[in-house]
Amino acid sequence: MDVYEAVTSRRAVRGFTDRPVPREVLERVLSAAAWAPSGSNLQPWHAYVLTGGPLAELKKRVGDRVAVGDPWDEREYEMYPPALKSPYCDRRSAFGKERYGALGIAREDLEARQRAAADNWQCFGAPAALFCYIDRDMGLPQWADVGMYLQTVMLLLRAEGLHSCPQMAWAKYHETVAEVLSPPDGLILFCGMSIGFEDVTVGYARTGRAPLHETVTFVEGLARWRRTMNTGRFVVNRGPHAGAAVRWDHS
Repeated sequence: MDVYEAVTSRRAVRGFTDRPVPREVLERVLSAAAWAPSGSNLQPWHAYVLTGGPLAELKKRVGDRVAVGDPWDEREYEMYPPALKSPYCDRRSAFGKERYGALGIAREDLEARQRAAADNWQCFGAPAALFCYIDRDMGLPQWADVGMYLQTVMLLLRAEGLHSCPQMAWAKYHETVAEVLSPPDGLILFCGMSIGFEDVTVGYARTGRAPLHETVTFVEGLARWRRTMNTGRFVVNRGPHAGAAVRWDHS
């Protein structure tokens, strides 16, 4: 599998078989993922991998809390800004509609949505899970480093024929995770990640991505090109020809 195929086939899988993931495969993936970039080579990630009895115990403990409606643990970081502006709030809303729509769950069916969300803490049936921590003294650039590490892990898993699902949801029960993992006090749980072989019988909706022109600006020479919304032209924003409309030549 080449890099492009790994990137485009990676997605958050929410249905796994119970087929075990070989230890040697996980070791190979995580050894290679250590080469992910980080500022000044800090390598600020701390990963714990659970399988077998320890993972089953964690699932049971969190499952028991979910079943009795135990409140979430005190947040150690904000998952999203308090007020998401457009286009981010629109994308989040579209994701929720696609996610629950694929499960046949209506927007107003809160109970069914809660049941679906609870599957997070059962790792969607996956037989392996990774929990990624970061030192609480680290800054925003180091959190970005952790993101690059996790993406590297997920792409390498695809190269091994495996799938994954990164889950910030585990941070909501970080105290229970800590009971099983016993991490040092100075670490914050960023997320969990379910790992395994996809259960192809579970339906899903592939979440789309924004078109390139919404997230990428090409700057060539002194001119910045902006695609107009309703034409096949571009507008020069800077330079002596500012305001001039020209056609973009793809040849």
